[in-house]
Amino acid sequence: MLYGGVAPSAAPRRLPATLVVAAFDRLEAAFSSTTHRRAVAAGLVGAFLLALLGIELARRGWLGGQLAAALPRSHFHAIDLAFYLLLAYEVVGLVFGIAQSVSNAAGKQFEIFSLILLRGSFESFGGLDEPLRWAQARTPALHLISDAAAALLIFVGLGFYYAAQRHRPHSGDTGDRESFVAAKKAIALALLLVFAVLAARSLEGLLLRHEPAPFFGAFYTTLVFADLLVVLISVRYSGEYRVVFRNSGLAVATVLLRLALSAPSPWSGLLGLAAVVFALGLTLAYNRFSGPAPGKPG
Repeated sequence: MLYGGVAPSAAPRRLPATLVVAAFDRLEAAFSSTTHRRAVAAGLVGAFLLALLGIELARRGWLGGQLAAALPRSHFHAIDLAFYLLLAYEVVGLVFGIAQSVSNAAGKQFEIFSLILLRGSFESFGGLDEPLRWAQARTPALHLISDAAAALLIFVGLGFYYAAQRHRPHSGDTGDRESFVAAKKAIALALLLVFAVLAARSLEGLLLRHEPAPFFGAFYTTLVFADLLVVLISVRYSGEYRVVFRNSGLAVATVLLRLALSAPSPWSGLLGLAAVVFALGLTLAYNRFSGPAPGKPG
């Protein structure tokens, strides 16, 4: 006799997957809601304005004690903080995107990296005196031009990358597709936990040592392992060479991004751009040899 459409002996085996999917879906719905997005935007604006106010008060000597010593003296640090928080928010969106599409999740990684390049452009001005003088700002300006140009080219490349996507299921079996999505949602939940731990460590470093622990580099390292795990799991649903190659290639693009995060300008932007070009070429080749028939593994 069936219980809710599932044999009693099969229900316990499916329960953990059901709980994972339910937990992920609830978190994703909350994250994607208009109320949450508006609250995040208000928090970003508030943090930016408070940082500007605190820096200005510290510059004027109206703050004393450890607070004044901890605050920077350049208003550009407020921009750096705002971008840092915005990037953290985008990283959470990336984690939720992993469950939807491997290729779109890779695109989200490129998006975040381009924003990191823009943030680095402002960060290079954080140690300069105000008002800015060309003699002092000449070297940071060259870095800004290099990073901004690379970010622009990545933005353009992403447009072609998303336009080239032809989403095909890995398996024609509905149960297999649902199982694969459930596995990716479990990986995404684990990444959310890693995100929380890394964010806590970064905040602790900022409060106790006035220097946040490395966050984006550490998280992109975790993404490398998560991408490879997705590749291995996908073999269960499609062992075709072209599918394995495409997914493995996107993992290689993540490795290039991780290297780019640790490289100085202009190598950082060049490595990021190379990752986008590689992913675009991989997508175009995959589409060319995938065949037109819908429903085939892909």
